[in-house]
Formats: sequence, C-alpha cells, structure tokens
Amino acid sequence: MEREELAAWLRLAMAPGVGRGTARRLLAAFGLPQQIFDQGPEALATVAGAAQVQALRSEPEGWAQLVGVTWAWLQQDGAHGSRRVLTLADPGYPQQLLQTEDPPLMLYVHGMSLAEWPKGISIVGSRNPTPQGANNAQQFGRSFAQAGWTVVSGMALGIDAAAHQGALEGGRPGQVATIAVVGTGLDRVYPSQHRELAHRIAAQGLLVSEYPLGMPPLAENFPRRNRIIAALGQGTLVVEAALRSGSLITARMAAEQGREVFAVPGSIHSPQARGCHELLRQGAKLVETAQHVLEELSSAAPARVATAAPAPATGPAAESFLLQALGHDPVGLDALVARTGTSAADLQAQLLELELEGHVARLPGGLFQRLERG
Repeated sequence: MEREELAAWLRLAMAPGVGRGTARRLLAAFGLPQQIFDQGPEALATVAGAAQVQALRSEPEGWAQLVGVTWAWLQQDGAHGSRRVLTLADPGYPQQLLQTEDPPLMLYVHGMSLAEWPKGISIVGSRNPTPQGANNAQQFGRSFAQAGWTVVSGMALGIDAAAHQGALEGGRPGQVATIAVVGTGLDRVYPSQHRELAHRIAAQGLLVSEYPLGMPPLAENFPRRNRIIAALGQGTLVVEAALRSGSLITARMAAEQGREVFAVPGSIHSPQARGCHELLRQGAKLVETAQHVLEELSSAAPARVATAAPAPATGPAAESFLLQALGHDPVGLDALVARTGTSAADLQAQLLELELEGHVARLPGGLFQRLERG
C-alpha cells in the first residue's frame, strides 16, 4: 500500500458523520477513495446527505497525524511479525468477513504472513469463568489447533485468554494457531496483563483490529468487534456465559451470519452456565467434546483428535470417595459433611490435598468444585 492510498482510506474512514454504510455506497458509486474525493458536491450528493458531503470535502481533524503514525507503524513490518492494513479493495481482505452485512472499511493486521485466511472456529465466553470453564476453553482451543483449525477469540480475560493459550499449545510450526480480534488500536494491549499473550499470538497467529492506531479501550467498541469474531469462524462455541453477556451478542451475530452456534452445558446452579443454557433453548448445538464441533463443521473431519471431554480419572484420586461426593456442581463444606459423614477438619485436609493435585478448585463463597481434565 502506498502512503497516498493509505491517506485516502483513512480520510474516508474518519470523515465525521460518514458511517461505514455510506462509505461503502460511495465506494460502490465512485470507486476507490481517491476517486471519491475527486468528485464534486453534486455528484457526492447523489449518494450522501448534505452534512456528509460537506464532511467529505474537508480534511478530518487529526487526519494528517494519523496518516503519519500509521505509516510509521507499517514501516516496522518484519520486526515483530508482519504488519498490514487491509482495505475492502485488497484481495487479501478475508472473504468470510467481506460477505457479511457490515464489513469494516479497514483491517489492521499484525502477525504471521498469510497466503489465505485460515479456517477458523470462534470461542467466546465469560471474563470471569469457573476454573472448570477456563480449563474446558483451553482444552477445546488446544484440540481445535491440533486438528488444524484456527481459534478466533477476543483476547479478553477468562475464556478468551484460555482459548488462545490452548490454541498456542496445540498449534503446529507454521500454523496460524489463533486470531485475536481486539477492540483497541493494535498499538495498545488491553487488558495490559495480556501483553505477553499478545506477543505470542503475533508470533503464532494474528492480532486483528478495525480500529485505528491509538484507539483506547472504549466500552462501545467491544460489542461491535464481536461481529468480526463471529465472521472469521465457521462456527462459534460459547463455553460459559451469563445471561447478560457479550458472548451472547457474538452468538447472535454468528447465527445472523449463517454460522453454526455451539454451547457447552454446565451446572443448573451456575450463573456462568445460564447464557449457554439459553442458547441451547434457542437452538444452539450442545457439545461436550471438540470432536462434536469438528464433525458438524466438516464432513471430512480429520482423524479423531484429543478432545475437551473429561477423561476418566486415573491414579489414587480416581478412587477418592470425596471426589464422588463432590459431584460436578460447586458445593460448600457443610454439604460435604452431610454427604460424607466426615468431620469438617478432615474434609479441609483432604480438599487441600486434592486442590494441590489439581483435582479440586476453591471458588468464592466457600465453595469447592471438582475439576475434570482431558
């Protein structure tokens, strides 16, 4: 991309009051942005309103500075992964996103070089998952990557991060293991504690944003970027979600885009499972293993892969009476005393041992939950 071309696209994207819909209509009517700005007001008025025409005939505030910053960012290509700006006119623009109702005018991309966009599966869920939910997300991510799929998520806390980490563990050398679609400019990392994760994703996958450099983490931008997460996956898997969760927005957008929606069921007592259960009532496919998803998405699924299904426990813990008494829902100490007839002091000691062995997680509110590992 030449600097003049970049400048024209940024000017179109920044024009006050000219949204993505009007911008796409202008592109359809006149061609590339340079050609739009060559038009007189009468021609522009055939597509845009009076205020929009006036905005198009002026340089947006901060435009020249953003052109310089973005051009300098692009010149760092190769230092820590490839850096590109893909426009609607770029043949490298992801076709699965181009075919949606509201594709971004521009995509900022940082990471591995691509010959074509990989087949993806989106994983979303709670930013405050249960330990089992995070474990499940990581195992699903790992299994999908091992099967040759790219895991798409949003690099948020909780389920997103666990899915990315699992994919990075399961990806093969040279494979685009995971794509993080973020809600800020790519020169920022949000949340900041994910800086190391972002570096790993840039090395083994892609960081993607529709927002210009310097864009801070604004609340309204995150639900909007969810349509990109949904579009880059052939299906969307919701691992844990509360009823009022952004993950349900992603699931709805995926369904509207004609993608499959999958949900992992959970305890009827867990608030983090209620969003998934609502999706299941609305027709999402119930899945317990990665293979369930792969079989739905591909009629020629790869050979059976390691799945996120709980594996039979082995070793001494397999025989633990206490693990059987715990069941699979969060439970308090008083309930365990009643179930086992064991004193609270003895139970505390046994629970600590199981916690240290990774078989039990301690939850807020004095609850304990059995963990299953695939």
